[in-house]
Amino acid sequence: MALRLVYLIFIRLLGGLALFLRSDVSKEAEILVLRHQLAVLRRQVARPKPSWADRAFITALARLLPKRRRVGLLVTPGTLLRWHADLVKRRWTFKRKTPGRPPTKPTTCALVLRLAAENPSWGYRRIAGELAGLGRNVGAATVWRILHKAGIDPAPRRSGPGWGQFLRAQASGILACDFFHADTITLARLYCFAVVEHASRRVHVLGVTANPTAGWVAQQAKNLMLELGERAGDFKFLIRDRDAKFTATFDEVFRAEGIRILLTAPQAPRMNAITERWVGSVRRELLDRILIMNARHLRKVLAEYEIHFNNHRPHRALNHASPLRPLPGPAGTDLKITRQDRLGGLLHEYAQVA
Repeated sequence: MALRLVYLIFIRLLGGLALFLRSDVSKEAEILVLRHQLAVLRRQVARPKPSWADRAFITALARLLPKRRRVGLLVTPGTLLRWHADLVKRRWTFKRKTPGRPPTKPTTCALVLRLAAENPSWGYRRIAGELAGLGRNVGAATVWRILHKAGIDPAPRRSGPGWGQFLRAQASGILACDFFHADTITLARLYCFAVVEHASRRVHVLGVTANPTAGWVAQQAKNLMLELGERAGDFKFLIRDRDAKFTATFDEVFRAEGIRILLTAPQAPRMNAITERWVGSVRRELLDRILIMNARHLRKVLAEYEIHFNNHRPHRALNHASPLRPLPGPAGTDLKITRQDRLGGLLHEYAQVA
């Protein structure tokens, strides 16, 4: 910028020397033309925006003019004073040697947003208190600013939990049941009855029959209560559809244990989505890949798949664990894997060798 100012002064000096070689009449005529052009520009431009070099040049030459001639210039005395004040401010403004207030760490911001998302009823002061318990001293005003910047209401006026969060909170007390069918090689249709525990995703394949009568279905419900044993009291709801095979006798078996029956809407499989998903898994992984001979064969095949599903198959809802087997610890460097086959190699199970 300094080099540009020196260049501009040099050019103007050369222009000034050239003016001394011209006649007075020519210079006076040019002044009149320039004044008229300036008056025209003032009518068109409300407020010109000269550069800093233009300001320096005009300020320097204005000192050579009489005071009465400075009135008609492009700039006013107030403008000159403001320019001078800007120069003084730049001259005496120094950079801060000591840093100011450090910014909030991204990990802290992410934690604040996580607490707000997982706890809709918490306000910014409650979140600040929870952070203090975690060893992070963050002011309530900082928490308020983080939530406000993210578009989240800092006060506890946010909406309640979503359906996913609500169902996960209630999952420990929910059972779901449904029928599915399988066709044998003689095209005979067999009906299978299964129950799924929502929280653990554990499956109970209760029976297979070609004629699912009301008495048979009620007996399967009693068998389930015997299989659950003392755990039957942990469940509060049973989800089922409106099939006529589920009679009042069937419902009474569960009501005797304090379990409430929840009916799905007609033609609404998503209301029993976990069971429907399991039926899809057993079809893709088993029934679509094997020929069923008869009901006895189907019972044996489903019993083997039930063991595989509950003891080995990973589930995304369980963080890739199995319903009856948690995830093992971190593997060592010398990892040896063994494979166990089920149903003649149709299902493979892998395990670490100690």
